[in-house]
Amino acid sequence: MVKASPKGRTTVSFYKYWNMEDPHTFRDELYLKMDEVGVMGRIYVAKEGVNAQISVPDENIEAFRENLYSFSFLDGCRLNFAVQDEGMSFYKLKVKVRKKIVADGLNDNAFDVTDIGVHVDAARFNELTSQNNTVLIDMRNHYESEVGHFDGAILPDADTFREELPMVEEMIKGKEDQNIVMYCTGGIRCEKASAYFKSRGFQNVFQLEGGIIKYARDVKSSGLENKFKGKNFVFDERLGERISDEIIAECHQCGKQCDDHTNCNNEGCNLLFIQCDECKAKYENCCSTDCQEIIKLPEDEQKKIRQENVRGRLIYKKGRWPKDLKND
Repeated sequence: MVKASPKGRTTVSFYKYWNMEDPHTFRDELYLKMDEVGVMGRIYVAKEGVNAQISVPDENIEAFRENLYSFSFLDGCRLNFAVQDEGMSFYKLKVKVRKKIVADGLNDNAFDVTDIGVHVDAARFNELTSQNNTVLIDMRNHYESEVGHFDGAILPDADTFREELPMVEEMIKGKEDQNIVMYCTGGIRCEKASAYFKSRGFQNVFQLEGGIIKYARDVKSSGLENKFKGKNFVFDERLGERISDEIIAECHQCGKQCDDHTNCNNEGCNLLFIQCDECKAKYENCCSTDCQEIIKLPEDEQKKIRQENVRGRLIYKKGRWPKDLKND
């Protein structure tokens, strides 16, 4: 229905850390408010706040803003509008209550989560990252930074944010007196990470306000140098939005220059990997010849195989996938 509709849609993200006493009641109220104006997407609600990636009908942008801002703690919260967008990012609305709005594995009672790093805009970010006394850190996962990142950034080889935090702490040990500048997609991961690293003795902590999304818009509108190379990975149907013309990644099957992510066509695999158009046609959107053979089986046989091979979040471990499951 979304694809067939002539009405345009816009992809938007927002987050807000807030001490919420009754996330279940808020979840129900938010769902009704969003559904009323045709919002689709994925929203996580927890006692610590709300995190959302959604698409909104263009004709309802103002109505959406009014409905969202009717919640006092969300009034005026920053909305990140996608850089490269045709509105085909989400096809249903899900609002879920979770323990945390971002799985970080941290004990929030062990440090002051409100004592965050200094937010910097695109101009200040460019200035800081040009200084020798600055350590720039990509606070995203390896499959995100593989297709796009800032020049000179530390790129942790992590599958999850939870795994990345102690990894980064080890990487920057001994650099407590330097400028620690962090960035992520929209800012939410840096919000928590900056408070954590400050509690660990790093006092000169900075975070890119609005993340890569806002940075890309700001450098374009202000005529600033764009220091981001490649694509910004996004967790929706688009899987990425182009920030610069550079293609810095390779097809995982043939090695050709490519930065297009795809999910393996075998539902029992669903591996997220980079695949060029030629390999997409050759392997029928599959990650391997094994998966290509499976999709040709009758559905009941495919279902049986899926039940016997539960991979869960291994779909994101493309950089560490066992050699025998990849093509030569």
